[in-house]
This record gives sequence, structure tokens and C-alpha cells, in this order.
Amino acid sequence: MRKSLVLAIILQFSTFHFPLSVFSQVASSSEMLAPSKVGTEDMLPVLEGDVLDGDYEVELESSSSMFRIVKAVLHVKDGVMSASLTMGGKGYSKLFLGTAEAASESNGQGEILPNDGDGAVIFEIPVSALNSSIDCAAFSKKKAKWYDRQILFDASSLPEEKLLVSPKIEQINLKDGRYFVEATLAGGSGKAKITSPVKVSVKDGKAFAVIEWSSPNYDYMKVNHERYDVDKKILEKGGNSTFTIPLYALDKKIPVIADTVAMSKAHEIQYWIRFESKSAKKTRKKW
Repeated sequence: MRKSLVLAIILQFSTFHFPLSVFSQVASSSEMLAPSKVGTEDMLPVLEGDVLDGDYEVELESSSSMFRIVKAVLHVKDGVMSASLTMGGKGYSKLFLGTAEAASESNGQGEILPNDGDGAVIFEIPVSALNSSIDCAAFSKKKAKWYDRQILFDASSLPEEKLLVSPKIEQINLKDGRYFVEATLAGGSGKAKITSPVKVSVKDGKAFAVIEWSSPNYDYMKVNHERYDVDKKILEKGGNSTFTIPLYALDKKIPVIADTVAMSKAHEIQYWIRFESKSAKKTRKKW
């Protein structure tokens, strides 16, 4: 009789379905504050290889005020990016790049433990891209659960001359129409020049610039990884290499690449072009 009673109790528990949250190491939405959106729609992704080598303090956005990072330093070596994150407290014992659910199922694989730096908690993490939200699960010591977070490194907080792509589409403060705008070129050997003022067209807030080089030896340009081929009609008439490229901002250094065929082997060269908004003069000329 006693054995039958014990068996009945075991069977009852084996068929009872406990809520998953009783055993889960993943914090439910009810256990978290509503997440904030990180980033803005005008941000352009900055990938590995798009930032020159160096160490930079960078602005970082977090989707939760409970996941506070007081300092973020971006490290770039041989084009590979990583970051040191100094936490505003000691409440998290480990991180995982991915969702909280994936972290709970990882069996410890991919978990990132902190370094103690002068009493602060510092996590060293790989960085796949700037200006792009990154899933980052954080494990709470007190709650013994993983919390879903998102972080974003703001590329616009880096020095302009260290970026090889444009980090943001700025609002061009010019009305629709055609303009002549003074522009200066930097980078390369310093021998190449562009014609200034530059022809700029603006429509619906988007701008395009006509770049004329001082030689016919450039066959394409790249802006944010997009390729723009030389205007062959101008070359056929004996003119210099000319391109129409998007203009993402005024009064800032716009990174571009130009491929030259003047050498024994084609070679891509990094340049920066700065367009001065105060010099913009509207014109009725067509091009």
C-alpha cells in the first residue's frame, strides 16, 4: 500500500508541467525594463577594415539603463576590431555575444569573463561592426539569469581621418537645385588634385557631387564600398577622370577611394574630400 502511494505521487509529478520560467536561466520580459532602441536610421555600418589601426575612446549606446557602460575603448589592429567595456557596477559576472536564450544553451562556450582593472569590471569583446546593433546577453549575479541587451558603437565619435567610410548620412542643409561648392582633397601622395569648386546637385535632401581629377588615370572610385565608374564620354573627348558620387555630409571629411592605372599595376588610394557649406553658390547651369 505504501509503495503504491509513493508511485502514485511520482506519477503525478511526472505529468505535471512546471512553467519554464521556474527552471530557466533566461530573464522574462516581465523581469526587465522595456528596452530602448539603439542607433538611428541615418547611420551607415562601419565594418572591420573600415577603421585605421589605433585605440579610440568611443561612444556606446545600451538598450538598458541597467546595463551601464561608463567607458568604451575601441581597439583596431590589422583591421580587426575589439573593445574594452568598463561597467558602471559589479552586477554582471559574464557576457555572451548573442541572445540570452543562446547563452543559456551554450554550456559555457563563448562566455566572456571580466578582467578586474583597478576595482572596475572590464569586459574585452570582439566587435564585428560599428553603427550596427549587437546582441549581448549579460548574466546577473544576483538573479542568476541571463538578460537580453543590445549595444551599439557610434562610429561618428571617432576622428574623421581614421574612418575609411562615411559613418552617417547627414542632412544636407541646401535646398533642391544645383550648386558650386568649394572642396579640398587630402590623402594619397599629395600630388593628385580635384577641380574646385565642385558641381553638386541636391534633390529631396540627397546630394551628389561631380568629382573631376587632375589626370585621366583614375578608372573608378568607391564610396562606402560602392563602386562608381569613370565617365567614359569625358575621357573619350580628352578630359580628365570624372565621377558622380553621393555626398553624405558637408563640412566634414568624406572618405573615398580612387583607383589609379598610372602605375605598372592598378592601385587603390585612400583620400578624404571636405565640402564647405558656406561656399555653396546656386546656379542655373545644367550638367
